[in-house]
Amino acid sequence: MPGLRHFDGMRYEAGLYRQRGKKLSFRSAVVSSCRSRWAGVLIMTLMLASLWAPQSAALAAEALARPAGLEPDIGFWRKIFGEVSTNEALVHDNRYLGIVYEKLDLSGITSDGARQREMDAAKARYARILTRLAAGDRTNLGKDERRVLELWSGRPGSSSLRAAADRVRVQQGLSDRFLEGFVRSGRWQEHIRDSLRQSGVPEMLAALPHVESSFNPEARSYVGAAGLWQFTAGTGRRFMRIDGAVDERRDPYRSSEAAARLLKANYGELSSWPLAITAYNHGTGGMRRAVRAVGSDNIETIVRNYDGPAFGFASRNFYVSFLAAEEVERNAESYFGPVRRDAPERLTTIEVPAYLSASTLEQSLGLPRETLQAYNPSLLPAIWMGKKYVPRGYALRLPDSVSNAEAGTRMADISGGDRRSAQLSDPTPRTHKVRRGETLSGIAARYGTSPSRLASLNRLSKRNLIRVGQVLKLPGGPERASADTVSSDSAPSQNSRSQTYVGERLRLAGNSEGG
Repeated sequence: MPGLRHFDGMRYEAGLYRQRGKKLSFRSAVVSSCRSRWAGVLIMTLMLASLWAPQSAALAAEALARPAGLEPDIGFWRKIFGEVSTNEALVHDNRYLGIVYEKLDLSGITSDGARQREMDAAKARYARILTRLAAGDRTNLGKDERRVLELWSGRPGSSSLRAAADRVRVQQGLSDRFLEGFVRSGRWQEHIRDSLRQSGVPEMLAALPHVESSFNPEARSYVGAAGLWQFTAGTGRRFMRIDGAVDERRDPYRSSEAAARLLKANYGELSSWPLAITAYNHGTGGMRRAVRAVGSDNIETIVRNYDGPAFGFASRNFYVSFLAAEEVERNAESYFGPVRRDAPERLTTIEVPAYLSASTLEQSLGLPRETLQAYNPSLLPAIWMGKKYVPRGYALRLPDSVSNAEAGTRMADISGGDRRSAQLSDPTPRTHKVRRGETLSGIAARYGTSPSRLASLNRLSKRNLIRVGQVLKLPGGPERASADTVSSDSAPSQNSRSQTYVGERLRLAGNSEGG
């Protein structure tokens, strides 16, 4: 909980020491401690902790702003997450989300292409209606035209309608996927909340993966953002290990710890949770530019008035969609009826003592490969194909049916001949043939390198454009673990579209967007 800190096997909480299940009064504990020559050090440590802990608690407890002017936008995403399924879609204004023109029924359309055509047709239909109304023609209005005019009543005249014609957008519903994610979230919710709490981040941000991935650790966006929290390789390397053997973005536990640290770093730079949360999508540098452009750090002012070239629909709606997702999660039974989350995962974790092959681990632990793969999603295919070893020091997760003592004994019994002192190096030179849907950042992440290094090696243009069928040279040499540093201008991913997940972070799957 907030304010709880650990010191030498003891924990200090609400004026009590607790050690090995025993409770002592504060006074008796201090008297006992004074008998030790370390008493002064201990007391000083506790005094410092008592000063630090409330600050951390205050950081996490700061209320998240919910401006009344953004309630229509929050309500829109509440419908998308809690009421409108993937077989339905809302035709709406992309700047004022309270303006919804129509709810489309796509349930009888099975192919993605046909659905897209239906949404494009609806978008074009309402653009025509708005264009006609903007021209001032109010004679012989049809039912839809009268309804659209009524939606805009009380707003400025024809100029607003003309602009609205360029802002028609279609958003598919996500309620069924939200429910699936809600059920899955129970496996990791406890760890996510612990991670946020330890970093001094508001616990309600545990709902953010609903916006990012629907709590699907296998989610991958069109531009290569991966995992529960949708880190790109570049940002992920600041907080996690990403190389040719391990990609911790795929690990719900490690990526949750990384997300907590990133959110804390964002807040440290921006001193505002609404801005820090939006920066998760748009980057802290992008948010600083937004503040300068509008002359305010008020999130409503930025959402309504900032028109930076990279501040697209996803960035503009990231904060309001998060607030909506948190609200739907908190009131899940009101939206979905009785529902139960998956039980928390119970795991045994043991450190790998040397570089070991997957087959050695299978034989030593007596577990099938499929089980090891399922419990360790961050281990990449190269390991299971025998091209890489499980790295020394890797925290291997096992079913809790295997105790720590038993796993430790089995690891200790691995013969010296099966223990390696170094990772397998990659054969050089290497190449990769670009396939449809791949991006430079995604390819770089797969091979444990950076997009800039890949672009330099292949003499790509400044825009780093690649084409299907192109053969890229890949850098050789040993793998490198990620640097555990924090930079100031980055977000896990931004301004991208995905066919499956929240590509610009709001799952634009099959959407038709205006503007």
